[in-house]
Order: sequence, then C-alpha cells, then structure tokens
Amino acid sequence: MAALSGKHALITGGGSGIGAAIAQALAQEGAALTLAGRRAGPIEEVAAKLGKATAVVADVTDAESCSAMAAKARAAHGPIDIVIANAGAAESAPAAQISAEHWQRMIAVNLTGAFNAVQAALADVTVRKGRIIFIASTAGLRGYPYVAAYCAAKHGVVGLARALSSELGPSGVAVNAVCPGFTDTPLLAASVEFIAAKTGKSAADARAALARDNPGGRLITPQEVAAKVLWLCTADGINGQTIEIAA
Repeated sequence: MAALSGKHALITGGGSGIGAAIAQALAQEGAALTLAGRRAGPIEEVAAKLGKATAVVADVTDAESCSAMAAKARAAHGPIDIVIANAGAAESAPAAQISAEHWQRMIAVNLTGAFNAVQAALADVTVRKGRIIFIASTAGLRGYPYVAAYCAAKHGVVGLARALSSELGPSGVAVNAVCPGFTDTPLLAASVEFIAAKTGKSAADARAALARDNPGGRLITPQEVAAKVLWLCTADGINGQTIEIAA
C-alpha cells in the first residue's frame, strides 16, 4: 500500500516550483491533494496531471480566504491530515530603500500567510494527529544582504514552526520546517532577471552567483525539497526540526 493512501494533504503555492514538486511526490504515494494558489491556471494544470487532486483559488494573506480554502478542501477530499505551508514571495532592496509596502508584502505572504493556512486546517490536523510542514528557507536560519524583509519573514516562519511543535506535539501532531537554499524555481528565475537588470550581469552570471551561495555550489532542485517533505509526512518521531537543504 502507498505510504500516504487515505491521507489528505493541503499544499499552498501548489502551482509551480517546490509546491508542484511536493504535489507530485505526495500523489505518487497515494495522497489526495488540495492545491491552493492565487491564480487558477497553474494549480488547475498541476492538479489535472495528478490522480486525486483538486485546485482551490485562495489568498493566504487573507484569513477568510484561507477558511474558505479549507472548507473547499474538506468538501473535496474529507478532513485534512497534512498541511504544507509553501506559498511565498521574495523581493529585494537595500535596507534603506525598503518601503512600508515592501515590508508588509513580505511579512503578509511569507509569515502571516503560513499561519493563516495552518490555522484554517488546524482542527482537522489536530484530531487526526497529522503533519504540518512549513517551507521556510536558509534565509530563516541566517542573513542575506538586500532581502531584510524576506529574511525577517522566514525567521518568523521558523519560530512559528518551533512554537507549534511545542504546543501541538503532546497532541500527536508533528510540526517541522524545511529550509531550502537557492532552488531552481520560477521564483529564482525572477530574482535572476532582477539581479541582471540592476547590476548589468548576464543572467548566467547572476544565476551562478546565487548557486555559489549554497554550500555545495549548485542550485537545489524542487524534487530534492519534495523528497524531504515526503519523508516528514511519513516518518514518526520527527518534531520541531528545521531541516536545511543546501548541499
């Protein structure tokens, strides 16, 4: 029997990159999936390629939207066993030039959005002694220049994961954070374009510079992140951990 047969996983930001890779990995192990995102097209395209998968348009920065998302997920596949809080965004600017709007966007999407998604499904996950996995970042473990708001938000995600692991662990819920380094996703491609435009570097040079910031000198693949998430969905006795993927 597949490892996740009979389980229902909710994945935010499920339409591309890491979210889509996680969806594929969990589907291969028999999970029913609800893929959430702000744009219908990408999540519907991913869902159509998988077995038991439903696409739900939702904005994680809005608590009411997340409540509706969870309700639609339950209607499609029953109670939620696993939440993958993956939705995120990254913007860069020197600290002196970070506007209030930039700051609020990064906190809203990356930190408040993670909390909203988890809280909307928390009653189900608690009763079913399920799993909560936050997709954080190595930016949640250390600092990087020109992304102060993003780093602050991802540090907050790591803190949130640790707090919930302590609070929910006695109820049988496992809460962990996965912290990828620079990963080969559409989000990174957008960063490469921004760096090239601002610095005059070629896209190839900008991409290589980001890869060098990972300890292994290469970009992480979404599939590598998905493999760790799948492991956390099936392993017992793993709670309150921040798992760095940057080799």
